[in-house]
Amino acid sequence: MSDITPFKIAISEADLADLKARLANTRLANEIPGTGWSYGMASSFVTRAIERLKNGFDWRTQEAAINANPQFVTEIDGQTIHFLHVKSGVIDAVPLLLLHGWPSSFVEFLGAIGPLTAAGYDLVIPSLPGFGFSGPTREAGWNDGRIASAMLELMSRLGYKRFGVQGGDAGAIIAPAIGRAAPDRVIGVHVNAATMGFIPLGPIDPSEIAMFSDAEKSRLQRLQQFMAERFGFNALQSSRPQTLAYGISDSPAGLIAWLGDMFAGFGDSPDAVELDRFLTNVLVYWFTGTAASSTRLYYENAHDPEAWSPKPNSGVPTGVAVFARDEVAIRRYGEEGNTILRWTELASGGHFAAMEVPEVWAEEVAAFFAGLQR
Repeated sequence: MSDITPFKIAISEADLADLKARLANTRLANEIPGTGWSYGMASSFVTRAIERLKNGFDWRTQEAAINANPQFVTEIDGQTIHFLHVKSGVIDAVPLLLLHGWPSSFVEFLGAIGPLTAAGYDLVIPSLPGFGFSGPTREAGWNDGRIASAMLELMSRLGYKRFGVQGGDAGAIIAPAIGRAAPDRVIGVHVNAATMGFIPLGPIDPSEIAMFSDAEKSRLQRLQQFMAERFGFNALQSSRPQTLAYGISDSPAGLIAWLGDMFAGFGDSPDAVELDRFLTNVLVYWFTGTAASSTRLYYENAHDPEAWSPKPNSGVPTGVAVFARDEVAIRRYGEEGNTILRWTELASGGHFAAMEVPEVWAEEVAAFFAGLQR
């Protein structure tokens, strides 16, 4: 089945009423006074988010804003794929495939649609399999490689023989995978929030560290601290995602806390993402029942031997954006498997840069693809 069907979001009044009732009956976790974020998600953030949902946040307004963009669904490899397809109106515009990660969604790119289409790019913005309106995955095996294949098929169905790919977080792993799978079709790959393929894996010889610049040593230290103190979510989602799933599928407060810890930079940047945009992202997970299936992506990749093997350089031109609060990517490691033509370090933004600083993010992405041969 290769039909592409127009789609509109229409959350039922019953689902909205159920959410309201659950919020009214929230039982918050206790915490030790004065500890802030040191033990994990602070109750002050969860409380503020819940109060906003109960008083002032309007899902119907957010729903209408999303529905102002052309949306579609199709079935690929037995899985529903939801996507936005927003055209610039420019003849022979360069098509860009924009890929989110976890715990994000297509919502991450909403603020960047205007700047990128104004710059002359046609946009395809999917919900990854198992995320949002693509619905829960129905079988095991939806790892990054399989998602990359599905995205290639999506672009084929839309008639795009040549296109660019941009991705952050998991999207920054999937985007290069698409380039390796179809280097003749991918004009270029641009990534931000890049980890796999752009950081060292395993111990580093002291003689190698001695060759690092001060900036690289700082990034290595930041990475090591993250792995030691803030990587618990990955361990759990890579090993027992179904156990976690009950809490974040049944409790909106639990889902806010689990997703919010990442969006708030584990307390380092709790206001980096505008609250209503964050809550819209949360409710996309909530209303579609994809809190569980989204975390399974980590399990699938952790149990895929190919995910950890060295990757060949596709030769596809690659751009890397390193935003201020997300400085872990180290160029010398990125160059081992990527043809890096542009490496930009920005003074603002963080892990969810397209949502935090959409104009800055869009300008960087447009600048990279503008310099490439179609």
